Amino acid sequence: MALFDGKVALVTGSSSGIGRSTAVAFAREGAKVVVASRRTDEGQETVQLVQAAGSQGLFIKTDVTQEAEVKALVEQTIQTFGRLDCAFNNAGIEQTPKPLTEQSEEEFAQIMDINVKGVWLSMKYQIPRMLERGGAIVNTSSISGVVGFATIPIYSASKHAVLGLTKCIALEYAKSGIRVNAVCPGAIGGTGTLDRSFGGSQEAMATLNAMHPMGRVGTPEEVAGTVIYLCSDAAAWVTGQSITIDGGYAAG
Repeated sequence: MALFDGKVALVTGSSSGIGRSTAVAFAREGAKVVVASRRTDEGQETVQLVQAAGSQGLFIKTDVTQEAEVKALVEQTIQTFGRLDCAFNNAGIEQTPKPLTEQSEEEFAQIMDINVKGVWLSMKYQIPRMLERGGAIVNTSSISGVVGFATIPIYSASKHAVLGLTKCIALEYAKSGIRVNAVCPGAIGGTGTLDRSFGGSQEAMATLNAMHPMGRVGTPEEVAGTVIYLCSDAAAWVTGQSITIDGGYAAG
């Protein structure tokens, strides 16, 4: 019997990378999967992968910075599948490294809106729908939410904030059958994020590989595996935690 037979999982930011891999991982474990993203074509591709994995999928175009769209996302999930058991709030945006003095107010607002407000809004509407049966939520933070990195302070601050939201909401709903945790990935290949941030050069990739004690960057599937664990009954006594998936980086 699969881990999530009869259950419904919602994954934001699931048009590619970690979100897409996690949506497919949920499907393989029997969950019906709601795919949420601003990118329609890529989101529909994820639905096709969910279906190929043997489950039902639904794409809902969503901008997580817009309250009305997040509310509609959750309502349509309930209307279509009748329940919501798991949510992976993964939608996010990176920051291009640059000196503090060259960073703009607009950049600050965009990163905070997507990475922090988006997670807050998602939980605001997901949790009321989980109260009847209980549920599990996982939020995407980052290794940058655990340690600091020069030249990306806005991104790092946003990911620290995700951990704060995760702990507070976990405490608020600990007796309501809802668990809230976070994952903190190190550098993850195959997502497009590294190319946008570091130009995709071989030199940059060699540096990133060397930064991690295991000698390589991670994969989206390795993050997805941790999300699946945190949403499963195997993690029934785990809440308010942040799991670092970084090839040993934070241990150094």
